[in-house]
Amino acid sequence: MAASLLLPSPFFNNCGISKVCLHHIQSGYFHKGLTFFSGRLPKKNSSIFMVPVRAFALCCYASRTFASVGSLDTDVAGRESHVSNSNNFQTRSVTSFQHSSDKLDGMKDFERELQELFDEVKMMIMMGNQNDAIDLLQANYEAVKERMNAGVRGIEEAATIDIIALGYMAIGDVKFVNALLDMLNEVVDSLKDDEPLLDSVLVHMGSMYSTLGKFEKSMSAYRRAIGNMESIYGKNSVFLITPILGMAKVLSSIGRTSKAVEFYHRAISLLESSRGAESEDLVIPLFGVGSLLLKEGKPVEAESPFLRIFDIYKKLYGENDGRVGLAMCSLAHVKCAVGDANEAISLYRKALQVITTSNYMALDDSIMEKMRIDLAELLHAVGRGKEGRELLEQCLMITEKYKGKEDPSSATHLINLATSHSRSKNYVEAERLLRTSLEIMGKTVGPDDQSITFPMLHLAVTLYHLKRDEEAEQLALEALHIREKAFGKDSLPVAEALDCLVSIQTRLKKDDEELLEQLTRVLSIQEREFGPEGEEVMITLKKVVFYLDKLGRKNEIFPLQKRLSALGMKFKQRIQH
Repeated sequence: MAASLLLPSPFFNNCGISKVCLHHIQSGYFHKGLTFFSGRLPKKNSSIFMVPVRAFALCCYASRTFASVGSLDTDVAGRESHVSNSNNFQTRSVTSFQHSSDKLDGMKDFERELQELFDEVKMMIMMGNQNDAIDLLQANYEAVKERMNAGVRGIEEAATIDIIALGYMAIGDVKFVNALLDMLNEVVDSLKDDEPLLDSVLVHMGSMYSTLGKFEKSMSAYRRAIGNMESIYGKNSVFLITPILGMAKVLSSIGRTSKAVEFYHRAISLLESSRGAESEDLVIPLFGVGSLLLKEGKPVEAESPFLRIFDIYKKLYGENDGRVGLAMCSLAHVKCAVGDANEAISLYRKALQVITTSNYMALDDSIMEKMRIDLAELLHAVGRGKEGRELLEQCLMITEKYKGKEDPSSATHLINLATSHSRSKNYVEAERLLRTSLEIMGKTVGPDDQSITFPMLHLAVTLYHLKRDEEAEQLALEALHIREKAFGKDSLPVAEALDCLVSIQTRLKKDDEELLEQLTRVLSIQEREFGPEGEEVMITLKKVVFYLDKLGRKNEIFPLQKRLSALGMKFKQRIQH
């Protein structure tokens, strides 16, 4: 489900309203338009063809061309490919360069022809002709496989496999992409570092491995690409930007923040020296640094890169441009992190106004929706619930207008509104909203889907507050059974449902032994998930001690009280630090 406010549970005292989330705008939002090379038609006797990867983010494949910094996230491009006369496609091919008298000129022709084919197959994918694109890719695969079986394993074979892998990545056939990357590794490992186009192949390998979660292999590919480029162009070349940013992204993904920041700073320095301190291309590495510093709990340091982004966009496009609004949103996250809620609220409001009035995004855009929800959550956190509720109502109205009243996303906004009303102790309205959300979800996901247990438990809590305990118990039991089936009996979602059920059954005067058994089960799950010193564990321990005392099992209480005392001291020390 989309981002939502968390209903403060009377059973999980530690939960409360969730902390204001720092909305990490994807770097893709700041991307510039990407450049594609035009090329002449393929030669008659070609043997390879070209294909794209993702229709929404593609960069050209020229071996020594730095396209756009923004192309990094899905660093993809065109290469050589193969095709046969199948379906409605003409046979196209790229001239082989093994017998070329002028290899350099031949390689340039090769790249131009690849771009032609790249654009053609890109259009297939964009137009939804996926089967035709697969036929094209498969023809390429069979051709390169035949050449490799004959012992030919040069840069042209590497380029062919590369483009096939990029194509299948776009289609979503991850299993085959893995097999293709294994093939590609075999060829690339045998190639010399000065092969033309090799650096581009390595960068694409790094990007694909990163997407597949194979971060060590991704870093290995990026590392070799950077080394190759440094030896050819020097350590201050702008050609290094794409693999450096790729490496920074991978390091961020595996938690090596300090090293990732180093790579981002290197990219910033290279761009400043080659394109100036106010170049729009600086936005990507600046955003990467700022986001990492926020994640590391260093908001004061994070403010500087976000301010630079704001200044760059303001100078290039004016203060009323939507990109300036997005930069304001990033600054609002910083203000949240340093505890300046009023300034954060002001920035959020200005950001929403600028983006809306500039028509930079549609009203129902998911990014705009996320911003409204984040601001609403912040307003609730500082006690301005009425203003927050107005934003949540706006989210619901926009969704109903553009997607219909029974769209699944409406359920999210109904739950958010119910949460807001519950915080204001307006439980009657909260019940109405939650029942409506359950009706919508029942039609869209079915009555036994695990996602339906979220509003179900919310409704159980609401009925508990309305003193309708029997109804609340039935809903909590139903949610528990669905979660046990979906997640397993020893999962954290089950522990949450159990804890809710225990509180309801306590007021229904259920058997104390049974309640203690359920709490012990909750404690066991929490200890495994949060560790023996988790705050959640301490809260549940207090409940266990309460029931042990009630049942007169004094001999079991002392070790738990001793443990609680030690945990309490540790939490005080954490707060002080």
